[in-house]
Amino acid sequence: MRHCAGRWTMALTLLPAAVAGAQTMSMPAAPAPSAPAAHSWPATDGAVTLDNFRFGTGQTLPQLRLHYITLGAVHRNAAGHVDNAVLLLHGTGGSAHSLMNPVFSGVLFGPGAPLDITKYFLILPDDIGHGESSKPSDGLHAHFPAYDYDDMVRSQRMMLDAMKIDHLRLILGTSMGCMQSFVWGETYPGFADALMPLACLPAPIAGRNRMMRYMAIQAIKLDPAWMGGEYKTEPVEGLRTANEMVLIMGSSPLQMQKQAPTRAAAEAYVDRYLERTMPHTDANDLIYQFDASRNYDPSPHLDRITVPVMWINSADDFVNPPELGIAQEMVTRMPKARFVLIPISGATRGHGTHTVAAIWENYLIELMKESEPKP
Repeated sequence: MRHCAGRWTMALTLLPAAVAGAQTMSMPAAPAPSAPAAHSWPATDGAVTLDNFRFGTGQTLPQLRLHYITLGAVHRNAAGHVDNAVLLLHGTGGSAHSLMNPVFSGVLFGPGAPLDITKYFLILPDDIGHGESSKPSDGLHAHFPAYDYDDMVRSQRMMLDAMKIDHLRLILGTSMGCMQSFVWGETYPGFADALMPLACLPAPIAGRNRMMRYMAIQAIKLDPAWMGGEYKTEPVEGLRTANEMVLIMGSSPLQMQKQAPTRAAAEAYVDRYLERTMPHTDANDLIYQFDASRNYDPSPHLDRITVPVMWINSADDFVNPPELGIAQEMVTRMPKARFVLIPISGATRGHGTHTVAAIWENYLIELMKESEPKP
């Protein structure tokens, strides 16, 4: 299929998807009974250690550990180059396991599915500051180097080099991973055959988006219990406010109204959410995760992205509201990019729509066909 430069589309039909509302910016909460069933995928754990990793700030870490999981097996073409590797990038506060959610993996990884693990080699890293990779809570606390998305993408490339992966069939990223997809495309042009950014904008984090991140960060830092990052127990009051900001950022008004139609239900929803998230959130990690976007701005060099791009946002995304008009302008800067805006429906889940693969699966199929390497 051919795409003209700067094409954007309002999707008119949606596949049904039934999941609960967004739990974090990275993934939806546990699926409803009608969602795809949980699947025990044959995943393999791995890790690389990058010695004396130098961050954009000039700070270095003697050993940067990057954890990842993989599914499937590597395939090389006649020239010896990897031709089936797919990099899947999680969102802020998530991990490789975020994308093992059944509403994502259950739709995409099975036999005959768009990312069938008998055909593709899937690589799901834990980014710097997340999951089992190096992060402030490992011990350096607020003395951990101030990483950003450029550092994350560069470390991902070094991880792939260590894994002997010299080419990617696709980079698909959700939320923070969406933004990293744009950084990848212009930093390493042509390394991937195609990009699929989901739920982001290739523009500086400013306006309400930065305000929300700043409020979450400051809520923690201004809590006396934070102690400059050297707390012995979590600064609960600040962390509670920050987690509440995360809930709102990932929210979908339509779904929240359905799930909490009364005052009592709404308050209980918040209480349950905090009960789930508070024990698993570290204050320093969260500060670093939100602040990693501080200097993100791929907009000046989007023209370097010449591979096919299928970029999808949803109209109920509170983090990336369509009325800003940013996407419609930025898509024209990439010669083979298409922007799709999914309208609000009973299937969308606000920012968390990025993980509900049934909604946008057909666009991924289209992208893979369009970007299929020529013999």
